[in-house]
Amino acid sequence: MKVRAIMAALCATGLMAGISAAQAAESVEVLHWWTSGGESKAVGVLKDDMTKQGYTWKDFAVAGGAGAAAMTALKTQVISGNAPTAAQIKGPLIKDWADQGVLVNIDQAAGDWKKNLPPQIDKIMQADGHYVAAPFSVHRVNWLYINKAALDKAGGKVPTTWPEFFAVADKMKAAGIMPIAMGGQPWQDLTLWEDVVLSQGADFYKKALVDLDQKTLTSDKMLQVFDTVRKIQGYFDTGRTGRDWNLATAMVINNKAGMQFMGDWAKGEFANANKKAGSDYLCAPVPGTDKAYTFNVDSFVFFQQKGQKAATPGQLAMAKTIMSPEFQEQFSLNKGSVPVRLGVSMAKFDDCAKKSYADEQAAIQAGGYVPSLAHGMAQSDATAGAISDVVTKFMNSSQDSKSAVQALAKAAKTK
Repeated sequence: MKVRAIMAALCATGLMAGISAAQAAESVEVLHWWTSGGESKAVGVLKDDMTKQGYTWKDFAVAGGAGAAAMTALKTQVISGNAPTAAQIKGPLIKDWADQGVLVNIDQAAGDWKKNLPPQIDKIMQADGHYVAAPFSVHRVNWLYINKAALDKAGGKVPTTWPEFFAVADKMKAAGIMPIAMGGQPWQDLTLWEDVVLSQGADFYKKALVDLDQKTLTSDKMLQVFDTVRKIQGYFDTGRTGRDWNLATAMVINNKAGMQFMGDWAKGEFANANKKAGSDYLCAPVPGTDKAYTFNVDSFVFFQQKGQKAATPGQLAMAKTIMSPEFQEQFSLNKGSVPVRLGVSMAKFDDCAKKSYADEQAAIQAGGYVPSLAHGMAQSDATAGAISDVVTKFMNSSQDSKSAVQALAKAAKTK
């Protein structure tokens, strides 16, 4: 009886997790695109947690910030009958994979999720009334990062409007500082562009990029969006072609540039370089977007394994681990995000993360919580890809704003 009591106590505290033969024998293959310094450190938290539970971690990392290469690799694996245990997928793509009948139901691991997730995100994790994906964290996309030393040298202040932003950029330029670090990939172009769309108001953003309303897409406000983006481009350096996002972030970290438009995963790079928010760098909402929040949610979906229709013990353990308060906290501390699970303590987080979490809660209540188009949360791949092509063409040519708006309206009809 004493032995049974001790074993029960150990099981209750999780200390016996992973000792069964089934668990010890199960290998979990995980496909993701977290390959930068801060990202690798974050995913390492899950690897360590799963290893402690007795599972063998098989890492399937595919480099590429927006995940396009990873999605190509995933399709190849699934078609060949070698689907990974779990794969990083976002937004509408979750339902697309579920509709193909290749995902498993993880309801068994999701008992308390509904009350602990924002409604907008809880809905995305389900297909046909069942949970098929586990969310890691929430990234705010509409952030502007500023090198504090560069701002101080230029004698500027954190900009809250576009006129203030351009004034700061001009002061940095006059002080011999490259104003904006920018990468040269389509998803980075689209990230900047959607930031400017959001600066016209959350309602405008929703009508344009969620509802794809033709009147909004062809409005004078949309012309202003393209005009503003063109003006911002005047502060880029000439070497951005092909530059990855984390290399642009490194330019701000290493005093090579003053500012960067990027989601809060960039904060993981600052943390990895031992830079502190408030003293080494500042984070602020993109000018004109302080009341809004474009969200990007990283999630894992779980694929049917050979000979099995139901979730394996490893898949259920992974889903449950991902949504545990302890993991949510530790993962986001490394990733630069904020916990997707509501109610997780923010005590250990820096000022940027605390502001992100507070702004998120306010935006949810005020209707300013909107899905990122650039990061796969708002539209199908086909529609988002067509819009991305329009933006990238505009930003890499001398095309005028009027013809870009016309192209945008046409692209939005792509299904």
